[in-house]
Amino acid sequence: MKRILTSLTAFVMLFANIAVAKNQLLPLEAFASIPDVSHVTMSPNGKLIASLVRLNTDKQQGAIINILDIDTRESIFPVQTDNEKFVILSMSWASDDLLLVEAKFPAVRYGTPTTETRIITYSVSKKKISNLLSRFGLKKFKWMPQIQSNIIDYLPNDEKHILLGINGLGNKPQYESVIQVNLNNGNVRFKQPAESNITDWVTDRQNRIRVGIYRKDTQYRIYEQADAHKDRRLLWEFEAFEEDQVWPMGFAEDKDILYVQAYHEGYEAIFKVNLQDPKLTKELVFSKEFSDVNGSLIYSKLKKKVIGIDDGDESEYTFWDKEYIGLANGLNKALPDYRNYITQFSENERRYIVYSTNAKEAGIYFFGDRDAGQLLPIAYRYKQLSPDVLADTEILTYQARDGLDIQAFLTTPKGQEAKNLPTIIFPHGGPISYDSNSFDYWTQFFANRGYAVLRMNFRGSAGYGYDFMKAGLKNWGLDMQNDVEDGTRWLIERGTADPNKICIVGASYGGYAALMGVATTKDLYQCAVSVAGVTDIEYLVKSSRRYTNFEIVKKQIGDDYDALYDRSPLSKAKDINVPVLLIHGDKDRVVRVQHSEDMFDELEDLNKPVEYIELENGDHYLSNNKHRINTFMAIEAFLQKNLL
Repeated sequence: MKRILTSLTAFVMLFANIAVAKNQLLPLEAFASIPDVSHVTMSPNGKLIASLVRLNTDKQQGAIINILDIDTRESIFPVQTDNEKFVILSMSWASDDLLLVEAKFPAVRYGTPTTETRIITYSVSKKKISNLLSRFGLKKFKWMPQIQSNIIDYLPNDEKHILLGINGLGNKPQYESVIQVNLNNGNVRFKQPAESNITDWVTDRQNRIRVGIYRKDTQYRIYEQADAHKDRRLLWEFEAFEEDQVWPMGFAEDKDILYVQAYHEGYEAIFKVNLQDPKLTKELVFSKEFSDVNGSLIYSKLKKKVIGIDDGDESEYTFWDKEYIGLANGLNKALPDYRNYITQFSENERRYIVYSTNAKEAGIYFFGDRDAGQLLPIAYRYKQLSPDVLADTEILTYQARDGLDIQAFLTTPKGQEAKNLPTIIFPHGGPISYDSNSFDYWTQFFANRGYAVLRMNFRGSAGYGYDFMKAGLKNWGLDMQNDVEDGTRWLIERGTADPNKICIVGASYGGYAALMGVATTKDLYQCAVSVAGVTDIEYLVKSSRRYTNFEIVKKQIGDDYDALYDRSPLSKAKDINVPVLLIHGDKDRVVRVQHSEDMFDELEDLNKPVEYIELENGDHYLSNNKHRINTFMAIEAFLQKNLL
């Protein structure tokens, strides 16, 4: 690792020389803009790196794909978007020449708002952009498929084809078939006909279609077959959100060894199962104490075996193979203050991409070459954000009123004593999601503007085991909301928060929690901001009726509609007596814009202090750069007016 350390030392010294002074107020755009670089992916031969780069000129805004030749350092820019008509979700290489680009766009089907996905292809040698599915191939469908991006298998030994899961075909077009798509001409061939209620398929390492995942209402079943068209047998069945669930992850090289995710002593863990075993005994492969394991398998094509687990976005890859354990340890020694993710290997596993980050580092992409002994920085995720001026985050635990321990993350302004500060309470969205001690551009923006920021993983958050997750089911506005309030009062008691300068801010479910906070607690918060927030839980559940996950939504949130409305901010508008800022995209397909429109109308009719900004063509995720900047500008002005 000496040559790696030498390269990195020079890099760190260079970075230190351009570091800005302490306590510097950074431009709002440095935080609010979409990432400068994202979706970095390497071709199988390790010679080309594709990435999505923010486009910001006087004439053009959006994102553009950059394909860099590592050896020549030359780039091409084949695809761009304004992030309104469509948004690029991911990129991957089907071969050394062909890049697959997944994109989404909003649409309406039979009066129901939908999100559509498509895959476009770019051939480097031909300099040609195409739709994955040709017009001729689409003629075989009974209707235009909504989701056209579910790649089942890249078929690594066949550069001309991939397997795609898709509906709209055969005798059961409402369910998912598997087709083989010709990457040269977009034509399709049936591989697996759709079966009633099977929503996804899994292949083995020999590219046979082996596992079908069945869902009807809230019941799941896992079926196994020898190949497409073969008889299936039932492996497991379970209800949604129950502890006996078993989720297929992928196969070993041995066609009979299936890796699965299931609960172990109350926490999600990784097992392997021999499908020839009549008892389907689960052999524990990897678990973590008092924490769930989530992620995907890391499979070595070179060694023809599973070598580890990508156990989520917030911790390092965990390798089981000695060679790769050594590589990971070397990276961690070279970059000791970072969480280092090996995100991709070349086909011969000599070249690789590393993404390094921590609470104050917005993210650095490195290119590694094991033969040359090099690890070189190639891109910054947010190039204007230097760790030298960003704020530290402290991991804390407080007790909810019923004694449950709640993990929290406190970020305070750089260079200021953590006492009597204007404060942002910032509950996360989801709500089955989680916060962590990782870089968060919202949090760092607030801290840079002089606010303390408290994020908490209230009950129902992911990662803390089965009991903690289940405690959040049908709990909107109840104990989940109490956990947020208890965190606020705890922060006041420890002297960090100025009790007269606290605003509760959130997006999606966090927006719901923000509005419920000011509706149900008097004199605790001085204002609230809801971005794409839920305001009417009854409407949220009922609006899922025309979607396939309706029964799942009811089991997660509830179906006592009177009770749901009573636990909605919309029903409690009369109790809100502090300024409220509502922001919502009119093309939001996760939480419909009607939530904020109705809340604004209700508050305005009651002469409550409310502002509303509707983002034209805006989605749920502030994917458009202008929308994101306008949102941050509005929040900054609102907070200055009501807290400082």
